[in-house]
Parts: sequence; structure tokens; C-alpha cells
Amino acid sequence: MQIPLRLLFALLLLALLPACGRKDPAPTHSGGHSHVAPHGGTLIELGAHAYNLELLRDRPAGKLTAWVLDGHAENFVRLPVPALEAVATVGGAPRPLSLKAVANAATGETVGNTSQFEVQADWLKGPEAFTVVVPSLEIRGSSFKDIKATFPAAAK
Repeated sequence: MQIPLRLLFALLLLALLPACGRKDPAPTHSGGHSHVAPHGGTLIELGAHAYNLELLRDRPAGKLTAWVLDGHAENFVRLPVPALEAVATVGGAPRPLSLKAVANAATGETVGNTSQFEVQADWLKGPEAFTVVVPSLEIRGSSFKDIKATFPAAAK
């Protein structure tokens, strides 16, 4: 039996695509495939491919925004909390941050039922490198501890 050349080529092409269908280079999950941060921020895997937290620093605005995403970083996951608490370390000094829930009329998200959180602080406009740690985050009954990101993001 002879397999048509077009079918063989299509099967080969499918075998070469990453498991989740993503083609862009991005952070790699423990399963060997990768995902892209939808807003261009730093994507942090939570649990064994359960969820992701994306953190984005907007230096000119002095803003840090966080989004809670599903395991493939494709869908937003709403949380019933008014804020995410974090601690930034700048030059060895801790700075508490409270990222407030953001309402979005377009998606129906409200404070207390949203996937987006942000904080504005003038020091975020500076060129300093810093780390952010979210000490504790609960998503749909799963708890995650000491979620850490470094800014600017380390080159991969």
C-alpha cells in the first residue's frame, strides 16, 4: 500500500508542531511545550500546567499589571478577590505592592470577579532592576506560594 505524498507531508508537518499548536518561542513548561504571554509580559507557570500568572511592567506609566490565565495562557481565569498582594525587592529593600482588581466592561469582569490586577507606583518608572514575589495565591481551590518574577526579565 502506497501513502499519497500529500498525506505523508501533512502528517510530517503536524508531527513537527508543538503539542499546543504554538509556533512562537516562549517559556517552556515541564511537558516540553511552550506558551506565549498574551500581553508580552513575563509568564510564570503555576502548578503542573494548571495556571499561569503574567506580569507586565509598563515603565513609562509606572504600572505593574498581572493577569491570571489558564494552563495554556489562552483564557483568563477570574478570581473573587479585590487585590493581589506582592512584595517587590529593589536594591535590597522590600516594597509592598497591592495590585488592585480591574473591572472591564467589555468582558463583564468586575472588582471581585476579574483576572486582571494592577498597581501604579512612581518608582516603577525608574531603570532599577527588581524582583516581585506574590507570597500566596489561591485559584479555584489550588494554592500557590512564593511566585517570583525578575524585572527586567532574564534573557532565555
